[in-house]
Amino acid sequence: MPRYIPSIPFEDCYGSVGNKTYFHRGKDCYYKKKPVCEFPGTEAQLHQLGLHQRALAAWRSVPAGVQRIWNEYAVDAPSKRPPYDGKAHISGYNLFVSAYHGFAQLGREHTPLPQRWVPFPDYFLDLESLQVVEDADLVLRFFCSVGDGTVGHRFRLLMKLELTIAGHGRRPGLQRNFLAEADCTDEDGRVTFRIPSFRETWQLSLPDYTAHCRFILLDNQTGYRSKYKMQSYTFSL
Repeated sequence: MPRYIPSIPFEDCYGSVGNKTYFHRGKDCYYKKKPVCEFPGTEAQLHQLGLHQRALAAWRSVPAGVQRIWNEYAVDAPSKRPPYDGKAHISGYNLFVSAYHGFAQLGREHTPLPQRWVPFPDYFLDLESLQVVEDADLVLRFFCSVGDGTVGHRFRLLMKLELTIAGHGRRPGLQRNFLAEADCTDEDGRVTFRIPSFRETWQLSLPDYTAHCRFILLDNQTGYRSKYKMQSYTFSL
């Protein structure tokens, strides 16, 4: 590696500046160029990055007075990170971005208006059936009970799914988002997810799988998202 030759006014160097990093080996100083990452991101990663950038741009366009309302409403929204003592809360910016992402996941991306945080109802999920249709898509049906059964139309379930070899653990980086086909209505208490080309998505063609799921309730009125609920299922095809 190139050796740094002392000069006036810099007799020695340590650290990084520009695209070079200076370091020492013994009494001598050397430098090397920083590596440049060539990975541009997958299509899904670029889509999420674009969505988040639009959310940030939308926040910057919100008048200061409206931002203060978001900050006021955010005081009631619990933080999803520790400490979970009920004293921590998120900022108005966080609440706005959460709502923006929630509406985008519902297929209604827009700049949301501030709305007060309302605690999410308890909900119960039980896997009812699983089948492969057209030899390509996986269809999962769940029995879902939300709250007292009268508010199901207000919420839609988002499932973060990863399929693995049976018995293998979770790898969150391989989770993919899937939106339920309909709201959590109280008509029959069932929700359906269709996973297109599931074998190609996870590059697995097996007789047995484990499905690692993270479920999130999306509020159709506010765009807010609940804390996630994790469940795993092992099944045979």
